[in-house]
Amino acid sequence: MIAYQATLLGRTKVAEETMSFHFAKPRGFVFKAGQYIDLTVLHSERGNSNGLTHTFSIASSPFAEELVVTTRMRDTMFKRVLSALPIGEEVRIEGPMGSFTLHNNTARPAVLLAGGIGIAPFLSILSYAATERLRHPIFLFYANRYLEDAAFMDELWKLREANPRFRFVPTFTRMPNNYRGWKGETGRFSSEMFSTHVGSLRGPIYYLAGPPAMVAGACRTLCQAGVDQDDIRTEEFAGY
Repeated sequence: MIAYQATLLGRTKVAEETMSFHFAKPRGFVFKAGQYIDLTVLHSERGNSNGLTHTFSIASSPFAEELVVTTRMRDTMFKRVLSALPIGEEVRIEGPMGSFTLHNNTARPAVLLAGGIGIAPFLSILSYAATERLRHPIFLFYANRYLEDAAFMDELWKLREANPRFRFVPTFTRMPNNYRGWKGETGRFSSEMFSTHVGSLRGPIYYLAGPPAMVAGACRTLCQAGVDQDDIRTEEFAGY
């Protein structure tokens, strides 16, 4: 595994208790949309000089000059150190890793099911698809509890405008209808929701990313609807 040094350029709040961290992309670092990295920061609490490492999906496009990772700001040692990292500080990156990448057969639609911070690899995939003008029909179902919890909403709507083959379906599990004027989907993922927007559920390739319970539930829903398990690909964000 090749290790790279990357410099922190900045951080932005992208949703309630959710931050993106922007790093200068190291020279020679090449990745596919949907892949992930191990990111290591140094710390010296209690005299410990070892690095702290966390796995992140890359949220930025392979064409971008920055590497962007996104996380819920839980109270863990790693996230405390990361949130206090000075601008200009270097971190170590290992990767890229993973095969959670878009299939090649453009005749088969891609159905992306994201829960919370599981949106990260899909933002990379969707940015790449728009830039490359890929011919895949793409559907993104994006579940959050509340509107305030949903990261990258503005970017996703812009990608929807930029790519006529992309359909965006956000849903909110604890938000009442018409909250702040919301007239879209509410509730958890269901086969009825998928059928309404996709049509036949046998044919697409499905990509699931998010908390383990959400991934397991969505996988169960798809299998009960007759989707072949070989057409389902998953990425779980345990302890995110």
